[in-house]
Amino acid sequence: MDVRALTIIYFFYGLAFFSMGLAVFLELEQCSDSRLRHALRPLAVFGFIHGIHEWLEMFAIIGFIRFEDAYLMLWEGVRLTLLAFSFLSLAAFGSSLLARDDRQRRFSLLLPVVMVGVWALGLFVLRGIYPQIEMINIADVWTRYTLAIPAAIFASIGLIFQQREFRRAGMAQFGRDSLWAAIAFTWYGLVGQVFTRTSPLPFSNVINQALFFELFGFPVQLLRATAAIVATIFVIRFMRSFEFETKQQIDQLQEARLAESRRREALRGDLLRRVVEAQESERQRIARELHDETGQALTAIGLGLRGVTTNFRHDVDKSAHNLRQLEGLVTQSLNELQRVIADLRPSHLDDLGLPATLRWYAVDIRNRSTLDVNVVVIGEERPLPSEVKTTLFRVTQEALTNTIKHASATNAKIRLVYGGQNVSVRIEDDGCGFDINRVDSSNQQAWGLIGMEERASLLGGKFILSSVPGYGTVVEVVIPYEQQIEREIDENSLDDS
Repeated sequence: MDVRALTIIYFFYGLAFFSMGLAVFLELEQCSDSRLRHALRPLAVFGFIHGIHEWLEMFAIIGFIRFEDAYLMLWEGVRLTLLAFSFLSLAAFGSSLLARDDRQRRFSLLLPVVMVGVWALGLFVLRGIYPQIEMINIADVWTRYTLAIPAAIFASIGLIFQQREFRRAGMAQFGRDSLWAAIAFTWYGLVGQVFTRTSPLPFSNVINQALFFELFGFPVQLLRATAAIVATIFVIRFMRSFEFETKQQIDQLQEARLAESRRREALRGDLLRRVVEAQESERQRIARELHDETGQALTAIGLGLRGVTTNFRHDVDKSAHNLRQLEGLVTQSLNELQRVIADLRPSHLDDLGLPATLRWYAVDIRNRSTLDVNVVVIGEERPLPSEVKTTLFRVTQEALTNTIKHASATNAKIRLVYGGQNVSVRIEDDGCGFDINRVDSSNQQAWGLIGMEERASLLGGKFILSSVPGYGTVVEVVIPYEQQIEREIDENSLDDS
């Protein structure tokens, strides 16, 4: 055959496999499937080395590489080593595709080891049977029989297995590409490598490149090159699954973020509804207390003053006694009114600061219940924005209210910490505790927990809840100082504008 035509065939033959190796190498890290990623590494090695081997063959044909007889065997040894190593890499690719897990992948490495053992042992035996002058062609034939054909078969089986994996993952189009690549490797191995150089080694003395050219009118290298190009095209095509897989992951992440956003919006809406219900409930409570306590006291005071006015001239002593009773009723009403006001917003927060307010509230809890509350302040007190002080106080108030209602606790501790980066309040009790995972969101106790978490998140803080049945409950809110500074800067900039 014309040397120029054969040179072109070898050029595209090598280019196809080298391009395959380069494409696989560049796209390798995009694959999220660890099994496929491990398998593609030896395929990249096969593409690089086999492409280089075919180009060396091309240079030898055109006379660019020439050796004296003393170096010819060395050159053939290097070429044969490259050829063998490339086919061992192809076999490793196929066996790795067939491995389902790490354990099977480790066992799959035994296949190239067994193949190279058979290949080396065969060369050693053949060297003692045939004359030295025939060993170059015999070694080439033996390499293709023992390495090339089995490697191509394993690669084809592995690609068929990968086609099933693609179909199972809902990527049938990439499965078809994998199947076509398997067909190309089958032709490359079972046909392209069967017709070898002519040598004394059976069956190459009959089935060889000369017979192929006589039967089909073109060299077997053209068939190998065509199979290589087809295999490369479809390997590169099924590697587009990495991009598809990445897009799927991005879509899943976006859907997850959208679902999380919807969940948070639904939670905010539910919380807003509950806040409105809580506001209405609080207003009803205040109206009830003003009506039952303050309103009745004022009515009694009015009736008492009317009686004093009527009896003042007739019975001064009785009128004086009634006035003293009215004075006590007025004092009681004022105390009750102050308690209602303190529940709405303790003036201590603005007048005395957060530590003093927490100590006052602990005393108030001890006076109103059987819960013994202690307050510990760690660190030097720092000035805090009003909303931060209110949040920390309300969280403490809600946590202790839950403790009194649900925990059956006898002791509770409030720990206020002024740290270097944040301020935190921690409320812990020795009550019965509860299973956090079994809290029903429709339960009023859960409303309080959600409200505490929402208060903390609005200030850029963290809400931490831990509880174990029988071992008490710990509620902690941590608010960073940086978030407070940013809020103050934003508020000042708005005021300036």
